Amino acid sequence: MDLPPVNLAELLRHPDDLDKITTLKAEFMRKKAAVDSQLRSGLREQLETTQAGMNGLSEGQKTVQQIKEEMMKIDKICSESQDMITDFATINLVSQAHRNFGAVETMRHNLETFSQRLDTIDRMLNEDDEDPENMPNLLAIHYELTQLRNIRDDAIEQIQRGDDPGLQSTLEDYFSRLDKYIEWFDVNITLVAMSLINLVIADNNSLVVRFALIIEAEEKSDQRVLALQEALKDHKEMATRFQSITDGAKTVRGYKDKFLKAIKTFAEDQFKESKEKFLGDPDMLDKSLKWYFNDLNAVKIGMAPLMPKKWKIFKTWATIYHGLMHDYLIALIDDPETSSAHTLAIISWPEAYYRKMTKLGMKQDELTPHVIDNREAELVRDFRALIIKFLDEWIDRIYKQECKDFADRNVEGGNLDQDEYGYFRTKNLVDLWRMLREQVDAAGNSKRADVVEGVIDAMFQRLRTRQQSCQKMLEDEAARYELQPLQGQPELDGFQPLQDWLVATANDQIACIDDNEDEGRMAYLSDFRRKFSPLVSPQYMDRAETEIAALRDGYVDLSTWCMTKFAQLVFAVDFRTVMPDFFTPRWYTTNAMASMIATFEEYVSDYKLVLHHSLVDIFIEIFAEELLIRYLSSVRNKGAKFRRQDNFQDKIFDDLSTAFDFFNNLPNPDVGNAIKETWRVSEPFLQLLTVDKEAVPDAFAEFKSQYWDLQISWVEAVLRSRDDFERSMLNAVKARAAQMDVVRGPETIMSKVK
Repeated sequence: MDLPPVNLAELLRHPDDLDKITTLKAEFMRKKAAVDSQLRSGLREQLETTQAGMNGLSEGQKTVQQIKEEMMKIDKICSESQDMITDFATINLVSQAHRNFGAVETMRHNLETFSQRLDTIDRMLNEDDEDPENMPNLLAIHYELTQLRNIRDDAIEQIQRGDDPGLQSTLEDYFSRLDKYIEWFDVNITLVAMSLINLVIADNNSLVVRFALIIEAEEKSDQRVLALQEALKDHKEMATRFQSITDGAKTVRGYKDKFLKAIKTFAEDQFKESKEKFLGDPDMLDKSLKWYFNDLNAVKIGMAPLMPKKWKIFKTWATIYHGLMHDYLIALIDDPETSSAHTLAIISWPEAYYRKMTKLGMKQDELTPHVIDNREAELVRDFRALIIKFLDEWIDRIYKQECKDFADRNVEGGNLDQDEYGYFRTKNLVDLWRMLREQVDAAGNSKRADVVEGVIDAMFQRLRTRQQSCQKMLEDEAARYELQPLQGQPELDGFQPLQDWLVATANDQIACIDDNEDEGRMAYLSDFRRKFSPLVSPQYMDRAETEIAALRDGYVDLSTWCMTKFAQLVFAVDFRTVMPDFFTPRWYTTNAMASMIATFEEYVSDYKLVLHHSLVDIFIEIFAEELLIRYLSSVRNKGAKFRRQDNFQDKIFDDLSTAFDFFNNLPNPDVGNAIKETWRVSEPFLQLLTVDKEAVPDAFAEFKSQYWDLQISWVEAVLRSRDDFERSMLNAVKARAAQMDVVRGPETIMSKVK
């Protein structure tokens, strides 16, 4: 049996596909076991057939040898008897003349009555045509036709010996009427053969038995002809001396083969009807083939007792039907017009098919080849790939539409929607999850866990990829504003709609994971999990929980990233002219911190109604953290210098007081307290700026002990901004850093201050 080649490169195209190795291994082991079983069965049958053939040859050789020996004995006795009997030659001549006279007389009588007997056959055939359900003359017609065919064959053979072409042509014309009645009879025989199932069901056993007797007689006749042809071929000289043995049929008439062909034709007609029903409705496969098992059951129960046992008619019938079933299903599988729904029905069919055949008495290993050539795994992969193909096409269309909406975001409304709570939302998220549910339904229709699991794996991967693609789309656009030169007025076309999209995208991520238990509403991801969980195995569900947790974390991370990017854009655009002034001489004459806090308050006021309520506090925390990072990093500003005569400590205190006033007035005190705790890092920062030069290493050590991820490069920038900086101060700090044994802990704010 030819199996499709396995391309591991196609099966393991992604790193995540390595998780499928166990499943693939089990699948290939099942396929190997099926192939091994089929090979063993085929080998066993081949050995049995070969052994039976060898036994038959051996018995045939023995029989031929015995016939040869007997004929030699007869020949010897005949030769000896001639010497024993007086006047044997005369007696033999008279006897031969008598036999010839009798043969001529018989032939003359047969030729004279030939036409009359044909008329009798004509009458009987007409009577049978008037009663096609019983055909009372079928056996008699067969007998008469057999006799007349033998008469014709004998006459033609004798004429051929006489080598008289003219006389042979005359004789053939005389016998020409016989062919018409033979064809008529053959039509009736075929009609009966095609109706055997219906005859058995109708309890018309008489006609079935008469049909079987005719086929059995013809089978014996054909076997006799073949045996004599073989004997004549090997022993011509001896056989010619016993010409009378060859009386009867001279050629093989093949009625047994016609009978078997009729079985096949009868089934093929029914398969055509089944195909029409099945193509019209994929759920009709089982019902459209109900006749198949009914026929076999009728053969087993009603027909087998009426047929010769040596025919093993049920096994013969089942073998023919099985071969046709195999061809029927394979043709459907390979038909390009067959839909995926039809393929699914075929995938699930072998199990039910073999179960029913076993009930009828035919084991699976007796039915070869496999009804669909063991292509279940291949078809499952193809069907799974088809669903994934549709999945990819849908996601690609949605992503392209999303990119188009994003590119056209300057239109009124920014190409965004608002949900029932007034939160900004992108337009395509609902379509995405609806499409995923539809594809889960499509996979679930297969009623195969392996199909569903493969599709769900693909969905997990596509959802992760979508998170990454969405972030990249926003990040690439944000880079246009973050990387603009400081000189001149920045190009702000599309900036506010970009901020709206960041808010909408963050809201989308929360919608995917935020289960509203109070309203009994499940988030998209939870609903998705509930959708597919009944369709997969418990073992797969354990792995799926890990994937769902990873997706959930991804949605949280992306929403946080959106808020972080929003804050970074505020600094890159709104504060781009302010931040470079911190810790420079211009800083002392401006109130930049108050201006920045006021701007941020406006942002919070504008967006708190369209931003998911769970993200408002996170947004404030992210902004406060970004402000702190930018503030501390400003020691690297060009011209940044802390001079004692400028009273910079009071200025820093003013900045911190302005920020803390804002934090103290936040609606959520817990958020304000958490932010203020983070901002306490300004105290060791101020220590680095104000302590005496000799105490700088100690101030650094205390700072480092509290914030283990404090970066020495930033400390160097702080020290260089002191008006009393000396190289020895930096060397002392580095020496102290080398002596310290820092215990690593959770990441602190200083890991982000470069």
